[in-house]
Amino acid sequence: MSDPVVIASIYPDLLGTYGDGGNVITLRHRAALRGLPTEVIAVQPGDALPDGADLYVLGGGEDTAQVAACEALQKDGALARAAQRGAPILAICAGYQLLGTFFPDATGSPAPGLELIDLSTSRLPARAVGELVADPTDRPGLLGADRFTGYENHAGGTTLGPGVAPLGRVVAGVGNGDGTEGAVSGHIVGTYLHGPCLVRNPDIADQLLEWATGSPLTPVTEAAVADLRAERFRTVLGG
Repeated sequence: MSDPVVIASIYPDLLGTYGDGGNVITLRHRAALRGLPTEVIAVQPGDALPDGADLYVLGGGEDTAQVAACEALQKDGALARAAQRGAPILAICAGYQLLGTFFPDATGSPAPGLELIDLSTSRLPARAVGELVADPTDRPGLLGADRFTGYENHAGGTTLGPGVAPLGRVVAGVGNGDGTEGAVSGHIVGTYLHGPCLVRNPDIADQLLEWATGSPLTPVTEAAVADLRAERFRTVLGG
């Protein structure tokens, strides 16, 4: 039996809004479809983040929780070391923002981020709430998906540095606030897609698992997921 894929779920009590815990469940499910064992390590603030995990997952959270999580991660240092060695990281909403140079705290003032990706976040003119649809950028089928779907609820607009590719280009919704959505830098994926993200976009889960294992995965299509995606696109885009 192969060694398990070790998934670090980072501060799920602080960073777990809008069902983001479903991303770890989906990773385990998509791995099991290929016979890959997994082990989940749920890390709470004050616990040491595992240096040897194969994959790291952060969810969203409110402003005060975001600042607390960022400060704890800065003090711990393991996530920065994981990024340096190329470990895959999935970061949703607040988790996405805190990977950059700065993000707005509860007062709107800039709070220092982890500086793992060249991006920064400031307040949007109006809060972005609702369904979010984006088409892949950079190349056709980025991360294996033909279109991304999710739900966004955030007050921050994110600006990407010149070396960071957006995850997608917005078809409906706000995303980063400049017509793009999310970011991909090395093996780090940041996005505003809740829903949970990986339930609605299993190709991203598969890409993360491929990076974690270093091996390509056999494609698997699940009818229920395909139906969910089609229903969301019909609802949001019509047709």
